[in-house]
Amino acid sequence: MTDTATPAPLFRAPLELRWRDLDAFNHVNNSNFLTYLEETRIRWFASWNGEWVTEAVAPLLAAVQLNYRAPIPYPSEVAVELYAERIGSTSLTIGHRIVSADGATLYCDGHVVVVWIDRASGRPVPLPAAVLQAIKG
Repeated sequence: MTDTATPAPLFRAPLELRWRDLDAFNHVNNSNFLTYLEETRIRWFASWNGEWVTEAVAPLLAAVQLNYRAPIPYPSEVAVELYAERIGSTSLTIGHRIVSADGATLYCDGHVVVVWIDRASGRPVPLPAAVLQAIKG
């Protein structure tokens, strides 16, 4: 069951499972969870008004935490939900959940830390305006 205390997500994306995602136990291999999260983050970023990546500035994944709660069987309909857990000056901690399409089953939760950097120096830079606007609504 999902946690009823979880806030409404900032972004929710349905995902289709692929046969190649499965392992010998006929459920989604744990490594594919990261791919699902990455794809959903990029969809969310691409939905923003304004630039979140440029020739000069780009987001980098600095940390990942995944809590595997239940295996995802095949076939299944799933969705990835994203939340803003912490907004820093140069980083954003994005909470995530992979759930059944109806929200009744929690397969995975956790968070990632994304840092925006100057491509030339590799040093952190302030969050782009598009990031702040997307989070604050």
